[in-house]
Amino acid sequence: MGEFVEGFDALASVGRAVTIFGSARVLPDHPEYEAARATARLLAEAGYTVITGGGPGIMEAANRGAKEAGGLSVGCNIELPFEQGINAYVDIAINFRYFFVRKTMFVKYAEAFIIFPGGFGTLDELFESLTLIQTGKIRNFPVVLFGSGYWAGLVEWIRHMLLAGGKISPEDLDLLVVTDSPEEALRAIQKVQESTPDVAHPRKHDAE
Repeated sequence: MGEFVEGFDALASVGRAVTIFGSARVLPDHPEYEAARATARLLAEAGYTVITGGGPGIMEAANRGAKEAGGLSVGCNIELPFEQGINAYVDIAINFRYFFVRKTMFVKYAEAFIIFPGGFGTLDELFESLTLIQTGKIRNFPVVLFGSGYWAGLVEWIRHMLLAGGKISPEDLDLLVVTDSPEEALRAIQKVQESTPDVAHPRKHDAE
């Protein structure tokens, strides 16, 4: 309960936000790192807060891009024995012991997810977001898969196994946007929000 209260207090005024997920193991010289950095920079320039898990790799890249663009950079870190702590590009840092509390913050304060290549944790966050949309717990929530080469096999498996086997509906595939372009990722998010202005959060400076 204490972690919920701390998270709600810390993030209450972040305004419009996008959560970016991806591997903690990506190094700064990797193309995925630079792509996440560029994407976060565009989001910040468009007025979005960028939220990540606060660690290294893709998370660091996204926080770095947001900070470089003058945007608000948030890190929701998790205490793990095999990962480093909060990266140096976070403006608001929150540490969690419990995954379920941390994941609540990712969803509650974001209007979209951008999922970069990652491992089990990234996949967990991807499918939880899809489940929340499919079951109507959140509305109009763009889920962008960044890196077509990385995600192509998974998308095809979803199409040929889940859809063909009647485990999901055809419209469920429309919940995913696959791209290799930071600009297209931003447009996908803006397109949904422009069509549903009633559910968009005000930007921080608009509310003040």
